[in-house]
Amino acid sequence: MPSRLLALVMSLALSHTLTAQDTFTPQHIAKLKIVTSAVIAPDGKQIAYILSVPRAIPKEKDGPSWAELHVVDTKGNSTPYITGPVNVDHIAWTPDGKHIAFLAKRDKDETKSLYFIGTRGGEARKVLSHATDIQSFSFSGDGNRVAFLATEPVAKAKKARQDQGFNQEIYEEEQPFVRVWIADLIPTHERANDGTSIPASPWRLTTMLKLDGSASELHWNPQEDKLAVALAPSAGIDDHIMFRKVHIFELASGEQERPLVGKVTNLKNPGKLGQLAWSPDGKKLAMITGRDKHDPKEGRPWIHDGSKWIDVHKGDAEHLESFAWRNSDYLLFLGAAGVSPLVGIAGAKANGYQVGENRPIATDISVSRDGKAIAMIGHAANHPPEVYISSEWRGEPRRLTDSNPWLRTLRFARQEVIKYKARDGLDLEGILVRPLDEKPGQRYPLVLTVHGGPEAHYSNGWVTLYHSLGQVAAAKGMAVFYPNYRGSTGYGVEFSMKGQREAGGKEFDDLIDGVDHLVKTGLVDPKKVGITGGSYGGYATAWGSTYYSDRFAAGVMFVGISDWISCSGTTDIPQEMNLVHHRKWLWEDWDYFAKASPIRYLDKAKTPLLIMHGKNDPRVHPSQSLELYRHLKVRNQAPVRLVLYPGEGHGNRRAASRLDYNLRLLQWMEHYLKGPGGKAPPLEIDYGLEKASPSAGWRDRPQRLADRLLAEDRSGHVPWLGRACPCCIGW
Repeated sequence: MPSRLLALVMSLALSHTLTAQDTFTPQHIAKLKIVTSAVIAPDGKQIAYILSVPRAIPKEKDGPSWAELHVVDTKGNSTPYITGPVNVDHIAWTPDGKHIAFLAKRDKDETKSLYFIGTRGGEARKVLSHATDIQSFSFSGDGNRVAFLATEPVAKAKKARQDQGFNQEIYEEEQPFVRVWIADLIPTHERANDGTSIPASPWRLTTMLKLDGSASELHWNPQEDKLAVALAPSAGIDDHIMFRKVHIFELASGEQERPLVGKVTNLKNPGKLGQLAWSPDGKKLAMITGRDKHDPKEGRPWIHDGSKWIDVHKGDAEHLESFAWRNSDYLLFLGAAGVSPLVGIAGAKANGYQVGENRPIATDISVSRDGKAIAMIGHAANHPPEVYISSEWRGEPRRLTDSNPWLRTLRFARQEVIKYKARDGLDLEGILVRPLDEKPGQRYPLVLTVHGGPEAHYSNGWVTLYHSLGQVAAAKGMAVFYPNYRGSTGYGVEFSMKGQREAGGKEFDDLIDGVDHLVKTGLVDPKKVGITGGSYGGYATAWGSTYYSDRFAAGVMFVGISDWISCSGTTDIPQEMNLVHHRKWLWEDWDYFAKASPIRYLDKAKTPLLIMHGKNDPRVHPSQSLELYRHLKVRNQAPVRLVLYPGEGHGNRRAASRLDYNLRLLQWMEHYLKGPGGKAPPLEIDYGLEKASPSAGWRDRPQRLADRLLAEDRSGHVPWLGRACPCCIGW
């Protein structure tokens, strides 16, 4: 490689990356690619993963992100398998490791079907279709059968009536149950045009299992004809969240009845249900579940050995999120210990864990058949979720993928963990993104960003998304703080229950105490603090813009709650609201629900408030935003604006509505925390779609050329390039 050419290329890249234009913008966030699923091959040599790719507007029609299938080897060589306008779902390796199985609706498919693609790529082959979408699947240990989940098809007579216009909806009573179906592998072949024999669709549908409930999880025992199935009493989301129980279905030998029947055992897991998986020897079933029905979040690992429950992890100050069997004796698990990642082992022969403050925030653990290769998804402060691999649970995982290489052309503001005390002495912490180019002794505006749930938490990883400004606000000279207030997960069950029975009480006082702490450090201007969040974070925003209005100069509320009385009668999760949040029904304590409602404090509302909501939100009905907007508009004490997104639910999925949300959030905060304030900013938004996007076109050429030239040097050895330079390969 000519050294003069390399020097010229790197000089162009270096000079370019130091310009003010290389800071985060909403257009950058709109093009982030994110790994959402990763599964290691049985032999540990490859990892199949799904890459979420946002649609490029206006080049593509608006819609949710595409989901592509890629495969990366242990050296970091990633190969695209199925890309473009596709939606790949539920990837898995076949038991023999020769194919990657996945769900997709391709070409002329009327429903989502099961496909195979070889480990070396090639053309994907459809192997199973059903009258309704296949939702998930699991292979028998020998690979000769597959069980899958799908709803029962609509009867022909009913479909005919619907086509005639009788399409009335009977609320909640007509939701179709998800059933378990089994298909057998049969050796059928077809003749190609040249006369050779080629495999035809090899799966033959045999039967539906007779189970009492709507299924959502399905795992075939690797050694026996047993299925672990999660069943809810109904197909409703509330029952799915709160009342799913794990059942073991034992297939009767030689059974010919249709539907199949067999012995069913309810394991009666104590609380909310998370992941479950059989041990390799098929003798034990592990799962993550809640401690009891009042536990806000599944986070404790249990093993059922066929006769009894075994609590395999005694820790009380964290939440487990993902696990995999390393062998039949113990589990490897990932979780959260506050803002830091937790990794560990649990089982009869080994127990232990480690909090890795400098490790990536990891999820989705997957282990090879011999237990020697561990794959996972990880994210950090300087990159969103990517594929990682490790050979030892205590070891430092190695990153394999780089889905957004252009991030190296941007300048990152400093991100750090902040610890502080609540007014009652409770220890709290959160994540702070400091202003870019911060000057010592200067005070800055702050955007307080509150997570939803409240059974959720912020980790010290990637925090810049369409609904949270992070590095985008930092580039504009604002700080962003993400607090883990009481009720957050990651700190054990007791901490996550501290917000129960007192909505809008100490949990939101914690937010104010966090702001006061940052003011005392000298970083934050107390007169320039904004608040934002979605769902329960939207409720916090409504609370901050009414009850605590004197503390906030701007608010942006997303799919939030304003009136608990009306919310109680319109949400689709009333049981969770009762058992996990309020621990009481509306009719048992009207005053509590009224006092916890932001609309009760309209007389205090002086904070300019931007309200945004999906018009089809079933969780927090759009009327919550309409109600607050109307009251504030009539009172006219401060600017208020309501933006509704047609077709969106409890959060935005489409590319256009995500970009619009991010731009309006930024515009509102800039206008009231840095700009002139006063009247609301203009309605029209400049989406920047007609311009060359940042890090695209000619501006990205030096980096792309440098990457290509350096890639030609297989050693990758460029000794004079410093690790701090954003142009460096592997930074």
